Amino acid sequence: MTTTVFKTKIETLYRRIMADLTIDGEEAQELVDFFTELNPPPDTLVLLRATAFRIGSELLVDDDRDRNVSILRTINAVVHALEKCRMQPREVPSSATDSFEEQKVTDLYKTLFTDLSIDAEENEELISFFSTKNPPPVDKLIITRASAFRVGSDFLGDDKQTNIKLLRCINVVVHDFEQCCLQPRPYHMTPTFSTRVTSSKPSSTSTAKTTTKVGNVRGVSLEDAVQRLWDLDVNRLSPNEDYVIDVQGGKKPYWKEDNARDPLFTRVDERQFRNRPTYKAFCALLDNYIAETGVSEVVTNEERRETSTFLRVVMETAPMQYCHQYCVANAPKSKHVPSDRAGFIKFLHKIWFKLYSRSRGSRGDSSGFEHVFVGEVKNNAVSGFHNWLQLYYEEKKSALDYRGYIKPRSRSDARTDDDDHVLTLQFNWNGIEKTVGTSFIGTSPEFELALYTMCFVAGEENNAITLDTGSDIFDLNIRCYQMGKDMVGTSFPEAKAHYEA
Repeated sequence: MTTTVFKTKIETLYRRIMADLTIDGEEAQELVDFFTELNPPPDTLVLLRATAFRIGSELLVDDDRDRNVSILRTINAVVHALEKCRMQPREVPSSATDSFEEQKVTDLYKTLFTDLSIDAEENEELISFFSTKNPPPVDKLIITRASAFRVGSDFLGDDKQTNIKLLRCINVVVHDFEQCCLQPRPYHMTPTFSTRVTSSKPSSTSTAKTTTKVGNVRGVSLEDAVQRLWDLDVNRLSPNEDYVIDVQGGKKPYWKEDNARDPLFTRVDERQFRNRPTYKAFCALLDNYIAETGVSEVVTNEERRETSTFLRVVMETAPMQYCHQYCVANAPKSKHVPSDRAGFIKFLHKIWFKLYSRSRGSRGDSSGFEHVFVGEVKNNAVSGFHNWLQLYYEEKKSALDYRGYIKPRSRSDARTDDDDHVLTLQFNWNGIEKTVGTSFIGTSPEFELALYTMCFVAGEENNAITLDTGSDIFDLNIRCYQMGKDMVGTSFPEAKAHYEA
């Protein structure tokens, strides 16, 4: 299921069920069945809840309190079904919840809703309240969340815009409650999925769908497996919605002038990073490395914990679970890919995070993850650096100067524009040039890690694939080189051709 289809499916159901402003027993069961069948990955739970609030805000009206109270109750019912199906209580010592006071919950909510806004300080107070000051026991979780809607209904006004502000406050309270008191249920990819087989040229863009058992991935071509990864990446961000880029002028790699006066990233909704566990865990790793090769890396205990967290949360996603199954089924015997998840996480740590030497005379100055996702400087040139999130953050702090996209090799190629998910570009990083590099744009950390891992395990040094992103078709070569016998040296895409889908 593509990201667009995933979002459309959710919104269609919500709008139908919420249309009459009531959710009866039959509709409540339909929601439960829907969430069970959808089997959403943990990173999509915030989106699922936020969509209910967004649609609810559209239904609010002026001067009709009874209608607006019904809307709050309807949103609460959707959230309840979602929590029931896809979340579970966090483990909290009973001694911590023995002193729980329900009245304190009501009092805090009233205080927060009074001015129809929740600032950063109040948000921290909420988190502390749910985590340590008044953590609810398991049998009080439902009423603690429902009270946000009950108390909120007392603050409804006669103006729609005022009520939208109130709804945003309730959403913040529910979000903090879920983050502190609940956790996603263990995720396992659904046992069947739809495999999309796409033509390798634009002259034949029809697709065919077949239902395939998840375990039946032995012998599936790497090209089809990569397309499957793309379709599984429901955590991918949407161009011109979650972020906006400005590709500006094109150039040849050897042209010296700067063909981009403005930054590449015009706007990025950083809330998407904070609300999605894999993005949050990935971004925490970006400041753990020294760019210059030849300087040994020192790994702290905190950095080890960050790496462990990242590998744990990405393995809760469909792309990485598919990657695991594909690698087990198609790896040569020399790779020794463990079939159990714990063993596979250790395998990922070894191939991506184990330190090795990239410069003569140095020791432990590099790793596959640092090179591919963070970037390095060797012999006064930028090497690696193929991740869009790192591009964004380095540009944001003025360490990176985007100099334009690299013009297509053929005049028949589609035009490079702001909704492309693959971009070949040139930039300076701390004054040092990256003459040409290609990155995916908007893709999730788990998609890229899964893609490059599959190429490392079951591919060759050059892996020709055709990828249909929905709006474009790219002929790509995924380059993959190993360091030693069992570590990633580098992996990155090369754009060979680009067509309109």
